[in-house]
Amino acid sequence: MHARNKMFALAFAGIVAISSLAVPQDLYGQAKEEKAASAQATNGKALGTVQDLSRAFRNVGKEVEPSVVNIKVRKVVEAPQRRMPRGGGGGGQFDNPFFRRFFDQDGNGAPDVPDFGDAPFGGEQIGQGSGVIVAVDGDTAYIITNNHVAADADEITVILNDGRTIENGTLVGTDAKTDIAVVKIQASNLKAATWGNSDELEKGDWVLAFGSPFGYVGSMTHGIVSATNRTNMGIIPQGYESFLQIDAPINPGNSGGPLVNVHGEVVGINTAIASRTGGFQGIGFAIPSNQAKQIYEILRDKGKVVRGWLGISIASVSDPETASVAKNFGYEGTQGVMVQQALPETPAFGKLENGDIITTINGVKVSDVAALRNRIAMMAPQTDVKLEVFRAGKTQTVTVKLGDQPANLTMGAGGEGDSPSAREADAQAGTPRLGVALEDLTADIARQLGLRRDQKGAVVTRVAPGSPAARAGLMPGSVITKVGAQEVATANEAIAAIRKLDLSKGAVLYVVGPGGGRFVFLQTQAPATKPEKK
Repeated sequence: MHARNKMFALAFAGIVAISSLAVPQDLYGQAKEEKAASAQATNGKALGTVQDLSRAFRNVGKEVEPSVVNIKVRKVVEAPQRRMPRGGGGGGQFDNPFFRRFFDQDGNGAPDVPDFGDAPFGGEQIGQGSGVIVAVDGDTAYIITNNHVAADADEITVILNDGRTIENGTLVGTDAKTDIAVVKIQASNLKAATWGNSDELEKGDWVLAFGSPFGYVGSMTHGIVSATNRTNMGIIPQGYESFLQIDAPINPGNSGGPLVNVHGEVVGINTAIASRTGGFQGIGFAIPSNQAKQIYEILRDKGKVVRGWLGISIASVSDPETASVAKNFGYEGTQGVMVQQALPETPAFGKLENGDIITTINGVKVSDVAALRNRIAMMAPQTDVKLEVFRAGKTQTVTVKLGDQPANLTMGAGGEGDSPSAREADAQAGTPRLGVALEDLTADIARQLGLRRDQKGAVVTRVAPGSPAARAGLMPGSVITKVGAQEVATANEAIAAIRKLDLSKGAVLYVVGPGGGRFVFLQTQAPATKPEKK
């Protein structure tokens, strides 16, 4: 009995053991089914999210497309022109091997001008781009596009989104320095796009680009904002640049079309692409809507843009050489703009001093040269501006009434070059530690250098290669007028003042030349310290 019970117990144990293996298999199958159901639910949610995004893009397209137009222009050229090589080298604003304009006649992806052979009487240049209706007043509509699309057009034809062709578009005004143009047309049942606030854009925001790439009217692409406030790109020669960088595909023909946010609001005007082939390679640039809108309103009302002007040559404190000068002046900041020279007979003359560091304009911080230039240029002449400046170790406020910016103003910040009339003869007196030779600035030398005949100072006649002076950018023809805080009128005064300074810590010189004045920071290497004997 005992044995039978023992066997029964073993058998039972065996059954239990077998059962214990069978139950997990059932649970595994159940878990697998639950996991599949969960994945299906997750995929459903993800698909719903994707569909929501797709619906959002569709809604933006329906909202914006009625305002997007294709622009065809005809320009009469008075002299024969040949097609520019695809790789560049033909000259002109469309010929840049890196930045390609969107003025494309034949849709080959390369900005070009028609080939008229050797016809002595020139011919016609036909091109196309895009634009966006931004205002409608009855049967009158205003379209914003790029200056490089519409400038100098003899005929403008606008093709609307619904297929209508509007002849005899009127060029209201253009502004080459921001690459903006305004065209006016007469037609019924037109819809204006809504302006957005480009200042609210951040890196990573979704954006959509509209236009007519390669002539394909009604195209829409999407991407994100790759960067904001791209300056000094060289896209607009002598212009005001503060571009949005985007990765939404844009190509020749998109130029002048709108860049919009996910709400269907215009946040930029497509302008250029970075490309080595003439086609899209992942980098596009758009003019921010806040800048474009301001220029549009001025062109619409006045036909041209008249900008405010201070009359100063400037340098960014963030530049290494300028940073050294600023630090020598006791300025501890890393942003701001140093006044290199307040030009005579300008609004700034007598208000701003050489060496002032401008930190704010009307309470808004100024980071660098581009920020200052853009802000001042967007203000009207005769406007009073309050500038916060760092001067002589402390901050103060200076008020300047802006003047009219000269039409022929170049955007260089001043400075000097190697004047062909600079004297190369050896000077009897020199500053060997700096590697320069100096002599007195005479009236005759001043005249040869394009300076005032009564200008005083020490003219640099020779610079030793690799010397501290050479590294600082001093060149023959530069005239030293100040060493540190001491004004100098002769070579001997300059040499005496320099010898008083500890050049291992650096010294600030003020130099003038045909291009204006600027500060120069010179520094020699500290003498080697002899090891102490133990």
